[in-house]
Order: sequence, then C-alpha cells, then structure tokens
Amino acid sequence: MSKKQRTLHRKLIFRIQLFFRNFPALPYILKWLCISMIIGTLVGTASAGFLQSLNWATDFRENHIWMIALLPVAGFIIGLLYNYYGKEVEAGNNLLIDSIHDPKEIIPFKMAPFVYLGTMATHFFGGSAGREGTALQMAGAIADQLSKPFKLDRTERRILLIAAIAAGFGSVFGTPLAGAVFGLEVFLIGRIRYNALFPAFASAILADWVTDLWNVKHTHYHIDYIPKLEFLPVLYSVLAGIAFGICAAGFSRSIHWMGSVFKSKIKYPPFRPVIGGIIVALAVFAMGTTRYIGLGIPVILESFERPLPMYDFALKMIFTLVTLSAGFKGGEVTPLFFIGATLGSALSLFIPLPFGLLAGMGFVAVFAGATNTPLACMLMGIELFGVESGVYIAIACVISYLLSGHNSIYTKQKIGEAKNRRYDNDRDRSISDL
Repeated sequence: MSKKQRTLHRKLIFRIQLFFRNFPALPYILKWLCISMIIGTLVGTASAGFLQSLNWATDFRENHIWMIALLPVAGFIIGLLYNYYGKEVEAGNNLLIDSIHDPKEIIPFKMAPFVYLGTMATHFFGGSAGREGTALQMAGAIADQLSKPFKLDRTERRILLIAAIAAGFGSVFGTPLAGAVFGLEVFLIGRIRYNALFPAFASAILADWVTDLWNVKHTHYHIDYIPKLEFLPVLYSVLAGIAFGICAAGFSRSIHWMGSVFKSKIKYPPFRPVIGGIIVALAVFAMGTTRYIGLGIPVILESFERPLPMYDFALKMIFTLVTLSAGFKGGEVTPLFFIGATLGSALSLFIPLPFGLLAGMGFVAVFAGATNTPLACMLMGIELFGVESGVYIAIACVISYLLSGHNSIYTKQKIGEAKNRRYDNDRDRSISDL
C-alpha cells in the first residue's frame, strides 16, 4: 500500500469514527433493528398461525357442540402434560415478567408448543379463555433463544423479552402501538424502561406487519356516536371508570383466590382441570348456550350494537375464573375485553352515555385495571375505536387503574411507583409479596 493510499485509509477511518461519535445511538439502533426484524418475523408468523388455528377450532366447536362434553378429558391431558413435562414453564406470563426482573436461565423453547397445544385444547373443547397469554409466551420462548447467538448480557436480555412481549401482544390484537407500550409497562407498575423503547416499537410494528402479510384479519369495532366533550359526559365517564376499576380489582382478586382453592382442595394437579372442565361443561349444557365460552367475540361485537343485560359480564367472569383457575391454558385479556364491553354496554341503562362508547371504554378500562397498564390501554382504545373517543377512553383507563389498587392478574408485577403515598414502602415488591 502506497503512502497516499495509507493516508486516504486513515482519513476514511477517522471520518467513520467521527460519524459514530456524532451519532452514538446508531450502533444501538442498527443492532436492535436487526434483532427486532428477526423477532418480528418469527413472532408475527407464530401469531398468524395461532390466530388461524384458533378460528378453525372455534368454528369446529360451534358446529359440534357435543365436543364440550370432552372438556374434562382435555383438561386431564393438559394437566398431565404440564405436571410431568412442563413444570418449569407452567408459570406462563409470570415467568416472562420474572425473567425481565431477574434474567437467569434461558426460557425453555418448549413453552411455545406447550402453551399453544394447551390453549388450542381449551378452546377446541369449550373452555373460557383468551389468546394474549399464549401469544406472549410463544413470543418470549421464541425470542429468548436469540440471547446466546447474539451474546446478550442481562440488561440486553431484559430488552429482548420486553420486545418479544410487545411483538406478541401487538400482532395478536392488531394494535402495534399498544403492544409496544404494553411490553414497556406490564412488568413494573408506574414506570417504563426507556432503554427498550426502540426495540419494543420496532418489534411490535414488524410483527403486526408480518401477521398482516399472512392475510390474518383482526376484528374491527365501531362506536356509532361520541358526544361532545362537556362537563356532564366527563363526569359520567369518571363514574363508569369507577365501576370498571372495581370490576378489574374483583376479577384479579377472584382469579388468585379461586386458583388457591383448586390447589388446596385438589392435591393432584391433573385432576384440577378435570373438575373445572366438568363444572364448565355442565353449566354450558344446563344453560343451553355457548355464549360465555371461548373468546366471545360475537358477544363483544353485540355490546357495541345494543345495551346488554347486566348478567352477561358476570357469567363470563365466572366461566373464565373457573376455566383458568382450574389450570386450563389461554389468556385473561380477551375475556376481560368481553367483561368490560358487556359491563359498559349494560351501564348505559344507568349512565346517560351512548352504549357503544361505554362498551369501548369498558373494553380497555377493565383490562387497564386488571393489568396496571393504563397507557397501553389508552393507545389500544385509540387504535381500535378511533382518536375521537380518546379522551373518554383515557378517563376510564386512568380511573380504573387508580381504583383497582395494587391488584393484578400478573402476580410477578412489581411496584415501581405506588398508586398513592400510603403504599410508598411497597416499592419494588411484587404483587405476590403483597
């Protein structure tokens, strides 16, 4: 190499170094964009397959109602599978949250197929459960396998899991912005980890895009009329938010209490979903309706079309509590959407707001209170129902979040900032410790 070439080479290296000094975030962005593309592709594809198979299972069950009689048998098989082969992944979403707080062993990949099969069996035979738990666990188990190839340290593994949760949530509901904030918000009440901001948004948006590429359609909701923002509608929104917060706290407390009852009364774990399955199946055949099992999407849509009776939300809550407390797999979020939307629709009989608006407010506000994720739920409401409803959605979510107290469906959530000064000493303690 000649002297002139060496001089040019040194100048080029100097300019590259100067460029990276002027833009220090660029290596971080490039690295996490690469990882997020992999997460988005894998998780988006997994979510697409899961949603398609879930639709098939629901349609098949509704056309073969007799299959609900086999729910106890399906529960026994799920119980055996987890008791003998899946104890290390049985904690589900709480394992993901715990791994963000204190990353230890790589999350076993088998969490993904286990929760997928368990959730499919639950829906195929008529349990009342959701889909977000499955999407998050599949995403976390898939994404955490990237930790070793990319040689990620503890802090970077936390970011990876947050991005995975964001991708799973955003792709399964078609709400990438809400999914990103949910991943940032769900593990620590009252705080957001900003060093995961870019990976969370990139992964959620890419995963949602990949799911769309697979031609998977999400449910669309519509609020017919939104009143002008005035004092009385705002006051009514606060009252509705109080009802949603009480409902959220009640659901969170009940699911943990009922789970402890099943564990204390039935010592052999595989028998718990058997008993739960018998209760659910007998209730379905006694009532002569499948209205309160599965995801319940048709009833959620109905809540935006007319005021529903008050017992709809209560019955869905009971069916979901029995199903999930007994050990069936799935998620709590879609049932919470059902509970919140039907409660809101019913509240229109007492609160002078349009039933469609109240249904939309309840849809996200009960979820906000039960998961302590008000910001994600505000964004979700705007993504699903439009920006015109944003203020009403925000009021309901904030009131529900505050009123639900330090309760959560996720016991491994930790308190970053207490909801009031009375609980300042509880910072950094988990819900299970409380």
